[in-house]
Amino acid sequence: MNEGKDTDWEYKTNKDGRELIRYSTIKEYTLEIKYSSHSGEYQCSGRMKGSYYTKISNTVSITVLAYRPRATLTAGTTIIPVGGSVTLTCFVQSSDGWKYEWFRRTQTTFEVPIRGQQNRDIRVSQGGIYSCRGTRGNPVYYSDRSDDVTVTITYKPKAKLRADNTAVPVGGSVTLTCSVNPSSSSGWKYYWYRDGNYSEALTTQDAVFHSNGQISVSQEGLYRCRGGRGNPVYYTEYSQEVQINKTCEFVRTF
Repeated sequence: MNEGKDTDWEYKTNKDGRELIRYSTIKEYTLEIKYSSHSGEYQCSGRMKGSYYTKISNTVSITVLAYRPRATLTAGTTIIPVGGSVTLTCFVQSSDGWKYEWFRRTQTTFEVPIRGQQNRDIRVSQGGIYSCRGTRGNPVYYSDRSDDVTVTITYKPKAKLRADNTAVPVGGSVTLTCSVNPSSSSGWKYYWYRDGNYSEALTTQDAVFHSNGQISVSQEGLYRCRGGRGNPVYYTEYSQEVQINKTCEFVRTF
């Protein structure tokens, strides 16, 4: 109560509108949850001693689950390239207020908790066998553990460059196509380079960019490409080099 002294008041608790604990000077009461019937709407009242002046609290809803909920663990992908990462999501489908504990092990090491991670979403860049569980309350109540999810690290993919022609016709252009293996991966953007200058990618001033990793170029030179995605950008290895030359224009004289 925010009026007078604590000793000026008596307290009682109702459950679902019916008296659960009669008026007394005891302010705190511990309800040991043993049955699902303990679910309900709880409210307390304060009454000033020797009067009928009463104040009523807000209502707190308690839901007692008939079973221990189980955490579900999902992964954006379970195969990531070296230097990449993946988002893992842990979820307990019962009610709000969960924090999460994360665990990792490998085929050759014991399981250890992932420190400093309590969010439902975490981003990992290590391979391994991951699991999670929900936690809340004081004393702590745990959900059942999730199934394991295995994250595997693969070698860094390499870009591949193809040219529909290696000779630029007079006044024309050739199309270069960059692709990333494995072909099942998605979300790549493509970066183009010429004449060994790998610090600055080509822009629309240097080439005409098309969809699906294609550009049209009219300037001769030694071209290379690579794929990139994510933020910060994760790059593939560079493709092989392709030399583009201009054809000569012959003038016939009579």
